[in-house]
Amino acid sequence: MTLYIDPPTWPGHGRLWSHLVSDVSYEELHAFAARIGAPRRAFERDHYDVPAERYASAVAAGALEVGSKELVRRLTEAGLRRRKGAVG
Repeated sequence: MTLYIDPPTWPGHGRLWSHLVSDVSYEELHAFAARIGAPRRAFERDHYDVPAERYASAVAAGALEVGSKELVRRLTEAGLRRRKGAVG
């Protein structure tokens, strides 16, 4: 099981956010997110939004810290990238 998380640098709703992804499957991603207590509503297309205050707990649970570009590269290479507005 390999999950990846980028640094909490994405602003929104008065907070900073990270993105949590899998390079294996959405099933793996959903299972890991459930284990760390991320609500399903935090899932957006191909990733979970994780608030900065939960970043350390995601890493402690096994998510690997990578930069944002590396995260997108791994997601794209795995064929799991879903762009905004994409159909299908």
